[in-house]
Amino acid sequence: MRERRGTTIPAMWWVLAVVAVAALLTAYLGWTAHRVERVHVRAQSAERALDAHLMRRAAAAAVVAEHGDHVELYAAARLALDAAPGDRESAENDLTRQLNAVTLTETDPAGRTLTATSRRVILARQVHTDTVRDALTARRRPLVRALRLARRYPRPQYFDIEDPALPTTVVPAPTAPPVPLETV
Repeated sequence: MRERRGTTIPAMWWVLAVVAVAALLTAYLGWTAHRVERVHVRAQSAERALDAHLMRRAAAAAVVAEHGDHVELYAAARLALDAAPGDRESAENDLTRQLNAVTLTETDPAGRTLTATSRRVILARQVHTDTVRDALTARRRPLVRALRLARRYPRPQYFDIEDPALPTTVVPAPTAPPVPLETV
């Protein structure tokens, strides 16, 4: 009988190579699917956080409007609080325009709360915009589109509102003249 040399070992290497390539491809697809899921979950969380900060800002604006007797600001705050999802952007833009017209004093705790919530809205909007951009970038990858890895998640949308300008604060004038240091 004639002996065949070397035919079984190279065939085994081919099988191992195919198994290794399949394992690497499966790991890469799993990593990509997990990344798509993770970026969409982050975008949904950022949207919820932005919504919560916008609600807090509208509530703080309503309190400031009640204290200062600003009818237009109160109406804009109520519209922002009660707006339907489709009308939310325009209601928030109207509230931002009304807030830009308000002058706050530094001693007013409601004004300080409004300023703090406005700062948080700015940060939450930046985070939301960044995560939506990342999610849309992940969705546009050819492999993600070809395998439809993002089909379970709704397409994230930008929330286009004007960045709220922080309300201007007026520092109250001192009531007593300052005491010179030499007399102390």
